[in-house]
Amino acid sequence: MTSQTPTSQTPKKLALINGANLHLLGKREPKIYGSTTLLDIEQRLTAHAKAHQIELCCFQSNHEGAIVDFIGESGLLSPTPIDGVIINPAAFTHTSVAIRDALAALDKPFIEVHLSNVHAREPFRSHSYFSDKAVGVICGLGDMGYDMALDWFIRHFSA
Repeated sequence: MTSQTPTSQTPKKLALINGANLHLLGKREPKIYGSTTLLDIEQRLTAHAKAHQIELCCFQSNHEGAIVDFIGESGLLSPTPIDGVIINPAAFTHTSVAIRDALAALDKPFIEVHLSNVHAREPFRSHSYFSDKAVGVICGLGDMGYDMALDWFIRHFSA
């Protein structure tokens, strides 16, 4: 398959947002989350996005409000707003109405990604405040889930 540029004249911008404790990937519970670091994921996705003329804006925070601010500032307040979001809300998946509301206000497609199969873990992890608003949810496929989400956006932006 050859690289295709988005059909729009304006280059596309995509946010990659990671929530609480994901800066510890590669060290934190590798049997659950794998040995790949967040930096590895960000670098791999940035290169793949760039090959398709997509700017990837990476952001990670352990603070709910910082994620809400990032979504608002990069989506609603930016002169060149993002066109979509790949988000692994981590623990905020089960608690954050604020991040959900920020994504709803953004009104752009987003894909929810989880490294582990949240439905095969503790019962509280099976509830998400995001899934019903997401265009897709990918869980249990490790860091490959991020690649799958990016590939969806590449096709979406090229359509």
